[in-house]
Amino acid sequence: MTTPVTSRRAVARAASPPARRRRSRGGATSGAALHRPWWVPLLWTAPAVAVIVGFGIFPFVNTVVLSFTDARPLGGGGSWVGWENYARLLTDSDFWLATRNSIFYAVVAVPLLVVLPLVLAQLVVNRIPGIGFFRTAFYAPVVASMVAVALVWQSLLSERGPVNSALQQFGLISSPIPFLSDTTLLLLSAIALTVWKGLGWYMIFYLAALANVPRELYEAAELDGAGPVRRFLHITVPGVRLTMLLIAIMSGIGSLRVFTEIYVLGGATGGLGGQARTLPFYIRDTALDPIAGNAGYGAAVSVALFLLTVGLAVLSHRFGSEKEEA
Repeated sequence: MTTPVTSRRAVARAASPPARRRRSRGGATSGAALHRPWWVPLLWTAPAVAVIVGFGIFPFVNTVVLSFTDARPLGGGGSWVGWENYARLLTDSDFWLATRNSIFYAVVAVPLLVVLPLVLAQLVVNRIPGIGFFRTAFYAPVVASMVAVALVWQSLLSERGPVNSALQQFGLISSPIPFLSDTTLLLLSAIALTVWKGLGWYMIFYLAALANVPRELYEAAELDGAGPVRRFLHITVPGVRLTMLLIAIMSGIGSLRVFTEIYVLGGATGGLGGQARTLPFYIRDTALDPIAGNAGYGAAVSVALFLLTVGLAVLSHRFGSEKEEA
């Protein structure tokens, strides 16, 4: 027997729109989501998508297309030259010199930026009186301007700077060390600046990772007689392995893109005769010179730098995955 309440419910269900019934079965049972048009979520994400397309995807695609032309920095346009720019890369000694410098920069800087911030984080992870001052002091270089910091380092490392003067006064050297004129020393000085400025930044990553390592593991290892070094190698390092991989990729990408350190320490030419130029430095020289520049060739060098960066990231990820499986 049908009651009046049951009849009213049946009539209400029959009168409800089909779209509303379908949406209810999908999981939205109440609220504004029942009456929201399908295109509203797309409208909310449109600004972010526009920024990504306008400042990320379009410049990348435009650079790839430009690398197949002989466009000039100020003239624009340019004719289609196909693979000519990439064939030129294979025989360009300046390109290979810049590539070697960039790889050398990454090979030296990345291990330092992976290991030293971890050691620093391990030293300041304990909550002892006054440790906040040291955390702030270690992080201070991160917020400083790279140009301002590089100018200070340039003054310190010049032939008449405080570093050479102090070494001569103590009798450790007889003549000034050419930190800023010798190609290898200039690259090592720039690497030291990069590492010094990045220590505090990557230390924050490790502090967050160390907070998730169970303290019980350290206590158990200490009871078993493990010293600080063994606890660090067998507990700390495995506990932050994924963070180490992330920092290796981030620091590797940053090392391949280094420009300011070389420019300020070595001058606008990138050291004597441009011998310390990295790939970003070489891209500036080839693509943006208003007289002899070739934007198409510079774009080809940019694509080569992108492929080198992707290759480094893939190798770092594969190496990290192999260590994780082992």
